[in-house]
Amino acid sequence: MRPNPLARLLALLAAVVVAAGCAGAPRAASQPTAAGSTAALPTSAAAQGDAAPRQSSTPGALRASPTAVAPGAPVTAEPAASLEGDVVVVQPSAPPTVPHPSAAYPAAQAPILAPPAPAGTTPVLTARVVGTYPHDPWAYTQGLVYIGDDTFYEGTGLYGASSLRRVGLADGVPRVSLPLPGTYFGEGVAVVGEQIFQLTWREGVGFVYTDDGAQFTGVGQFSYPPPGASLPVEGWGLAYDGTRLIMSDGSATLYFVDPEATARSGVLAITGQVEVRDSSGPRTMLNELEYIDGLVYANVYQTELIARIDPATGQVQDYIDLSPLRALLPVEPGLPLPEVLNGIAYDAAGGRLFVTGKHWPRLFEIDLELVRLFMPLALAV
Repeated sequence: MRPNPLARLLALLAAVVVAAGCAGAPRAASQPTAAGSTAALPTSAAAQGDAAPRQSSTPGALRASPTAVAPGAPVTAEPAASLEGDVVVVQPSAPPTVPHPSAAYPAAQAPILAPPAPAGTTPVLTARVVGTYPHDPWAYTQGLVYIGDDTFYEGTGLYGASSLRRVGLADGVPRVSLPLPGTYFGEGVAVVGEQIFQLTWREGVGFVYTDDGAQFTGVGQFSYPPPGASLPVEGWGLAYDGTRLIMSDGSATLYFVDPEATARSGVLAITGQVEVRDSSGPRTMLNELEYIDGLVYANVYQTELIARIDPATGQVQDYIDLSPLRALLPVEPGLPLPEVLNGIAYDAAGGRLFVTGKHWPRLFEIDLELVRLFMPLALAV
């Protein structure tokens, strides 16, 4: 029997329609199951369950479980334990542990420029580099304190990457590092006797630690703003003048804090405050702080300037222009871009002044030039 041409044409058309429908239909991704069959992968974050990234919701969960890692391989740390007595020792061969979430902080990865054209009469000092040292380019530096023996305490920020570290000057390698839970954004650090104080950005809590030489131990925490006060709601910089803690919150205000009452009560014990002003008016965006020979040195966020402030009056005596340091920062593939200048530490015994920045691969020892440049300064931000 000869095939019917019309039937053959209809069959061919039907096959084309079926094939087109199959090609356009969505297909579930699959993966092998334990039994060797396949199962559909989740197609939304809501369906992922334990596969989704997890953050600790426990304020005291500050320890990362140890994991064997090949040299040069990335390391990830998931908070899982108590603040009290926990410590993470970072081996020199281990690289920084957390990728850089560039959107986690205002203006992160923004281009940094030299100070804009002048409009005031506040003097500006220049500086000379007298020493250059390695610095962890993954450290989003928020606090820096020199503690002797060519060693610093460094507080780092960013959600999921915040920590308190003890760092060597010669190689920039953390000897001991205590990560904060992923819900905290670490900020300024100061040392008062045997205690280390660390602020957080918008979480309204600070931590108190001790260091026995082998590990950091959490011994308390404190909240802010104190009852009955509306400010400060953010923690930025922190320094110690031998009697009081000095705290900044990104505004033009410096707060003076009783460290003993703060540690004892668990609440920020503010004893006074002062508005910081230069020749143009209030000087806002005060960031990381250091107290040196009667003056407060303050990084001015989103500039390459350090303000030197009389804490009794709030008057900016002068600025230090460190914009030339930008040309000394290498940019390497696979590493974060160097961001803003932030981090001041002073070796009182040796008379050495150190500076660094967020994600800077270098830490610099500088001397201030005696010549004052009476440049106008317009720093409104």
